[in-house]
Amino acid sequence: MLIDSHCHLEYEGVVEDQAGVLDRARAAGIKGFLNISTRQCEWDRVIATAARETDVWASVGIHPHEADAHADLGAAVLRAATAHPKVIAIGETGLDYYYDKSDRAVQQALFRMHIGVARETGLPIVIHTRDAESDTIAILREEIGKGAFPALIHCFTASAGFGRAVLDLGLTISLSGIVTFKNAADLQAFAAEIPAGRLLVETDSPFLAPVPHRGRKCEPAFTADTARFVAQLRGVSVEDLGETTTRNFFALFSKAQPQDSAA
Repeated sequence: MLIDSHCHLEYEGVVEDQAGVLDRARAAGIKGFLNISTRQCEWDRVIATAARETDVWASVGIHPHEADAHADLGAAVLRAATAHPKVIAIGETGLDYYYDKSDRAVQQALFRMHIGVARETGLPIVIHTRDAESDTIAILREEIGKGAFPALIHCFTASAGFGRAVLDLGLTISLSGIVTFKNAADLQAFAAEIPAGRLLVETDSPFLAPVPHRGRKCEPAFTADTARFVAQLRGVSVEDLGETTTRNFFALFSKAQPQDSAA
């Protein structure tokens, strides 16, 4: 049993054949999906898919690329959206200085706002960070000093030093298909040292298809390929990795538990 802890089921490349995508994933042993939102206009669609599919859950949040367009989004709006029973996470949010599609100060303000809602609701925050290690860790340390909140670094591609720093803060780390790439030796070395209880796997579909699917639209079914690769890196069976990461998923996203039990 595996769970795709981060996929975009409403994105082009997936949504056109969403039912088929989910069926292929289930046939590959993927038993749960966290459907991630990146802007407010997606929230209704992301939640509707989760409401329709018993093994799909939803997040609500604003990606840093979309920060400028949501600079006035208030915490009350985000908090209200978390009330739906299938919304189990906040995000994705964070900082992206690689593309700089939004003003960095606005990205930081929205990131902090998401953290505040995560702290209030107890829902985990799903964090995107790219070329922004220093500011990301500084904000996390400052905000955790105000009160703890559950959090996940998704699609981890940062340095081992950053990884160890967020682990020290109690965060969980999710690995995507990038870990299978030939030029990912440093990431592979770090992936082998992540504590078993802090590890998740994901696709970030329709992006970042793992080996042997490079060049194709990524699908949640490919979680199995990433899991096999990570299991080999860590010297465990894929069954053990599946059990561990599934247990970690429900421990972190604890609101999903009643849906899982009822399914």
